[in-house]
Amino acid sequence: MKDRVLVFEENFEQDGLPNENHWDYDVGGKGWGNREVQYYTKANPDNVIIKDGKLVITARAQEMKGSPITSTRLVSRGKQHWLYGRFEIRAKLPAGQGTWPAVWMLGIDEENHGWPHMGEIDIIEHVGRDQDTLHFSLHTGKYNHRDRTQITHVVKYKGVSEEFHDYALDWDEEKIAFEVDGVVQCVFYKKDYADSWPFDKPHYLILNVAMGGGFGGPIDYSCLPATLEVESIRVYQ
Repeated sequence: MKDRVLVFEENFEQDGLPNENHWDYDVGGKGWGNREVQYYTKANPDNVIIKDGKLVITARAQEMKGSPITSTRLVSRGKQHWLYGRFEIRAKLPAGQGTWPAVWMLGIDEENHGWPHMGEIDIIEHVGRDQDTLHFSLHTGKYNHRDRTQITHVVKYKGVSEEFHDYALDWDEEKIAFEVDGVVQCVFYKKDYADSWPFDKPHYLILNVAMGGGFGGPIDYSCLPATLEVESIRVYQ
């Protein structure tokens, strides 16, 4: 943290909807490239709310426009983006078969290059069918889950749905590192993937709870509502 300055902070102290100066929404139920079943709503308190010092994103068994579940995909696109830095997120993840919460980033030149060429950084992913297994991944034009070549690391970590934990991304010109509770879990170096490394340009943050799909798997509807709770987000550069 030496010589780094806090450039963005969310402590979710003001009850209500997320700060519109920081956040926008992806809306719809088109499967999102992964055959997911949820419909993402816009600024719907049933699916996203700040309460008691926490941002709460909730997937509910609630039909909307042909989808059996509603949820939220909160994005900082067009509001906040960063090139390099340390990103710290304190969160508690939902449990239950079919849940697929994620805190992640996409490159801002999405319209020009499209996925996965603009880059994807998965700060934390978890799927309820494999409770307490955390996924840290990078996706690029050459290395991505569509081709089953993604740059990834998987680790077992107990209690991710019972307690809050600190998830961190440390990103600079040479590497991307992932941490949990201050312990480095994996480091990916640009020199090892220099033939496809789009992580030298700004990215924006995404927080969401997806349901089902190719990664989330079959859904146990009895686990709903399922919530991703976030106590804080801090970005240092």
